[in-house]
Amino acid sequence: MKTETFKFSRKATTALLLCTGLVASQPLSLWAENDSGAVQIVQQQKITVKGTVNDAMGPVIGASVVEKGNSSNGTITDMDGNFSLSVQPGTVLVVSYIGYKTQEVTATVGKAINVTLQEDNEMLDEVVVVGFGTQKKVNLTGSVGIATAKEIESRPVTSAVQALQGLVPGLKISTSTGELDKNMSISVRGTGTVGSYSSGSPLILIDGTEGDLNTINPQDIENISVLKDAAASSIYGSRAPFGVILVTTKSGKAGKTSVNYNNSFRIGSPINMPESMDSYSFAVMFNEAYKNQKGSGQVFTDEVMQKMLDFQAGKLTGGMDSDPANPNAWNYPWYNAYANVDIYSEMFKSSVFSQEHNVSVNGGSEKVTYYASFNYLDQGGLLEYGEDGLSRYNVAAKINANITKWLKFNYSTRFTRNDVWRPTSFNSQFYDYFGRMTWPNMPMYDPNGYPYGEVRNIAEGGQRDVQTDRHYHQATLIIEPIKNWVTNIELNYRITDGGVKETTLPAYNHLPDGSVDDTKANSSLYQEDTKENYLNFNAYTSYLHTFNDTHNLKVMLGFQSEETKYDFSSTKKYGLMVNGLPQFDLTTGLDGTGNKKDTEVSGYHNEWATVGFFGRLNYDYKGRYLAEVNMRYDGTSRFRRGSRWQLSPSFSLGWNIAQEEFWKPIENIANLLKVRFSYGELGNQNINNWYPTYRTISIGSLNGDWLQNGLSPNTSSVGGLINTALTWEKVRTWDVGVDYGLFNNRLTGSFDYFVRFTEGMVGPSAELPATLGISTPSSNNSDLRTKGWEVSIGWKDRLKNGLGYGINLSLSDQITMIDSYPDNKTLSIDSYLPGYKDGLIWGYETIGIAKSDEEMQAHLASQPKGGQDAVGSQWAAGDIMYKDLNGDGKISEGARTLGDHGDLKILGDTYSHYFFGIDLNADWKGFDFRAFFQGVLKHDYWGSGNFTGMLFGVRGGYSRWHTRGFKQHEDYFRAEPAGLEGHELPANLDSYYPRPIFSDSSDGTSFGAKNQKVQSRYVQDASYIRLKNLQFGYTLPAKFTNKFGINRLRIFVSGENVWTGTGLTKLFDPETISGGNGGNAYPLSRTWSFGLSLTL
Repeated sequence: MKTETFKFSRKATTALLLCTGLVASQPLSLWAENDSGAVQIVQQQKITVKGTVNDAMGPVIGASVVEKGNSSNGTITDMDGNFSLSVQPGTVLVVSYIGYKTQEVTATVGKAINVTLQEDNEMLDEVVVVGFGTQKKVNLTGSVGIATAKEIESRPVTSAVQALQGLVPGLKISTSTGELDKNMSISVRGTGTVGSYSSGSPLILIDGTEGDLNTINPQDIENISVLKDAAASSIYGSRAPFGVILVTTKSGKAGKTSVNYNNSFRIGSPINMPESMDSYSFAVMFNEAYKNQKGSGQVFTDEVMQKMLDFQAGKLTGGMDSDPANPNAWNYPWYNAYANVDIYSEMFKSSVFSQEHNVSVNGGSEKVTYYASFNYLDQGGLLEYGEDGLSRYNVAAKINANITKWLKFNYSTRFTRNDVWRPTSFNSQFYDYFGRMTWPNMPMYDPNGYPYGEVRNIAEGGQRDVQTDRHYHQATLIIEPIKNWVTNIELNYRITDGGVKETTLPAYNHLPDGSVDDTKANSSLYQEDTKENYLNFNAYTSYLHTFNDTHNLKVMLGFQSEETKYDFSSTKKYGLMVNGLPQFDLTTGLDGTGNKKDTEVSGYHNEWATVGFFGRLNYDYKGRYLAEVNMRYDGTSRFRRGSRWQLSPSFSLGWNIAQEEFWKPIENIANLLKVRFSYGELGNQNINNWYPTYRTISIGSLNGDWLQNGLSPNTSSVGGLINTALTWEKVRTWDVGVDYGLFNNRLTGSFDYFVRFTEGMVGPSAELPATLGISTPSSNNSDLRTKGWEVSIGWKDRLKNGLGYGINLSLSDQITMIDSYPDNKTLSIDSYLPGYKDGLIWGYETIGIAKSDEEMQAHLASQPKGGQDAVGSQWAAGDIMYKDLNGDGKISEGARTLGDHGDLKILGDTYSHYFFGIDLNADWKGFDFRAFFQGVLKHDYWGSGNFTGMLFGVRGGYSRWHTRGFKQHEDYFRAEPAGLEGHELPANLDSYYPRPIFSDSSDGTSFGAKNQKVQSRYVQDASYIRLKNLQFGYTLPAKFTNKFGINRLRIFVSGENVWTGTGLTKLFDPETISGGNGGNAYPLSRTWSFGLSLTL
């Protein structure tokens, strides 16, 4: 198998290089013409050779004809399959075309050349990496998605995960923030589990061992296979019920040493940031919200509002004044500051520089090959205050040795260091306060030039540095004592070392005289260390045999074991003596007031192990009828005896219709038509608890809430109730699919439909009386079902003028249904509802905003059984009018149960639907182009927490301190003009937002909360299309670069997140709307890169 694979790779690579060399280097004068005649004598004893290239169907358009040994001299065939090329007599011509065997012919004086190309079955039978082996793609019976090195390498992005987004249908990759210390989320075919009890993440294997796809060097990747259904992933058993992502890294190739270097230099800028309204407009809105609450009055005085106008006109500077009654104190800046600040543009840089460099070496002999690479990434952060960033180092080496004819040895090692840093205060709490307590009138700096307000914590409040080292060692023995009987013995070992060092420093405001406003805040040093050791042993043997040249049988048996040990420790000590020297021996153990403060220490050790026995049987008859059976028997340490073992069977069938005799009349048109069917059962042991069936005791050091002899005592506490019968979640998957290829595989595609059941899902047990004083244990009592479909279609061709182009489209969707959830006995619509989709948005249907008191009173009168009293009170012009859907004469939400939900209805669901990717590419004479679009076609969204504050500006049911002021919030209801005389904001009866109303409390229920109920008017449409990557490149002609010892040199310019099309309000980015705090998140970046790639 290895020999066949190498043979395939060599031929495919040769054909590709010939095509590339041709397109990259042809002067315009060499393109084919339609003149008749066979041979014409030209200058310097060259001859013009003419001929025709055909296949079984007729002329081949765009076939490559190149002089052997001189790829700079070549042409392609025209619409009639004709070509013309000037060469020396006796020159060998290489004729090639995608999907056909390459042929060589000799140029002879006076003789026309006619070539008939034959299909290259070896090239058409693409080899795909699957669990513990490889298979020809044409013989696959499971659902497998493929991403190639070319697709991944071409994008200069921070991680391979970003490069995968949108490439494989059914592989959902999303992000909720642009922060550098946060990773993108990955799922295969949607939601696998709900709640917080278990994980539905896919298994990620790098060269067979579990790894981190976010930190691997994208340039080291050869290909990625995504195993999506149970038939494809069941061979991995307990770790793979929700799909497997197999990453194969590059290996050395026999031949002379080849050195590749590539780089990219990047300029990034934030995108889709909300813009603050000007301070005067904010003050007017603020006063209107206060008046709507109290009936009259204002917070911002006319004097302050006039100062705002003067500041914007350039008449005033500074933005805030000292208190007239106390000259060395600021005059309560929240109500008296008059600056004009666009807080997002102030907080984030307009541009940031990043760079990446990669060098690799490969080569070797037939006995030993080698590959080594080094990668460095320096990613700048966008924060203007403080500092954030990321740097990554990757070193990899791989040796493959043929020790004897029957014994091979492979060894690889990889080291990754990932450093990421940010200000300590830049956390989730920051996003809670950023915007709602950093108003447009608040200056970022006081008049003396010192950071003021919330930004001072970012600028001066300490730094958080995280360093993670990953060491991988992989060794494999491949034994083949008898032809086609191959045994693999693999040992994989990974060490992950993580460290966090975080300083917290007092960040004081300064007084008007420039002195520090010392509030005696604490300083501290926090440090944590984590260590994870992962050991994996695999041993499997396979035998392949063909009977009578028609029956192909392959059998595999194997054993796998895994063991993970995890250690964590942390220490926090107070009283830093020197801010720039964060060391424990330079701390005092005192708080900001000089009192003793105990050191905080914690730590724990966890471990788990699995073992598995597996087998696979593959059979096909002449490549027509295909069958595969997988069996896996797994045991895990997470469960108790009697519940530890799980059998995971799967089977799949395939029918290669295009291999049938009756298909031959059209096989030159329809090259591939295969139908697939699979069914499999797997177990999920990925419970979010290391020891879910054991009651644990937590022991704390110096963490008591009382004092003994002046010190906090140690404590211990017994864990909650446990369920000793807890066991595997059972995951069953059905899949039916079709693969096709037409017109010599120019047009290819696939379609899959699947249904996946998660049964015995871990959820909460039935409620116990509250008097018990302890929570209920979890149990295997819930079921859900995910169903969906995936479509991919691609077209590639080359025109007679040499233009090669390709179009690839992927589209997928999934729906998750709750089949059983016993914890929701009342059928509350706020929990998981059996028989309904997960993530439903229940809300009112909005009639509109009342433009007058009369219109509102008429609406209330139309509801004679209580109007809108169940929603709120004091209804007036500018308030929302809700629709009575159940006709009971009043507006209410009932008991919020399925049987009584009042006037609430389903407005959508929070899941994204119809994920798509569109990949356009072209090449011509060395130039290449790529445009990659990605997005979702349907995404209804209503968030939680601060989402309503971010959406409405003045958060209903909350105090004034939860107010935000962005441009979009200016469109609120005003019955009459508002503001200073001569500077009034006009009345706005046709507004998007209702009238703003403050609340005395922040319970989320009073005053303006009535207008901000979940409703049809404000459910956000977060669907979008984004030009994720736009790239232009040029490969210099080989005849030029060869003079300098360079085999290949390509230069490029590339853009990421170039353009976004969406109907979503500009308050949010459609990708990060669920992130940050209520959608208030670190922005994504538009990045322009330029660089080169050269091979020596």
